[in-house]
Amino acid sequence: MADNISERLAELDFASVSPQEFARIIKGLSTRELGEIARGDLRRRVLAEVFARMERQFRPESAGSLAAVIRWKVTGESDVVYETTIADGVCTVTEGRSDADPRLTLTMGDADFLKLVSGNASPVTLFMLRKVKIAGDVGLASGLTRYFDIPKA
Repeated sequence: MADNISERLAELDFASVSPQEFARIIKGLSTRELGEIARGDLRRRVLAEVFARMERQFRPESAGSLAAVIRWKVTGESDVVYETTIADGVCTVTEGRSDADPRLTLTMGDADFLKLVSGNASPVTLFMLRKVKIAGDVGLASGLTRYFDIPKA
């Protein structure tokens, strides 16, 4: 079944999938299936689209005067790092690790990351289950979801 899912998702134009549709797709997959699709080019495409959407789904009115660099480390077949910089009411996302000193670093596996950003997992639950590691400003981490429109499946 995972091959069928991988093949179907490989053909999908993620840029044309709404956040709600993406959330429904993720909700319908098991952790094992999420792990199966989080490989190779498909993984790269999915992560790139998720991080690109962060800029569009940012809620500047909620961020106010927040200034922070948030480093996301997604573990899986390899570690992938993105950084979200929030400053002056704008969110920018860059791939890779910069020389900046992040205020917050979040580390989690592919499946948990996809569940989190699609609204299919609670950040508090993931933290309590030790599926997400937090380094830095725990207060920022606890309120991070209010700065983004998180889709609901």
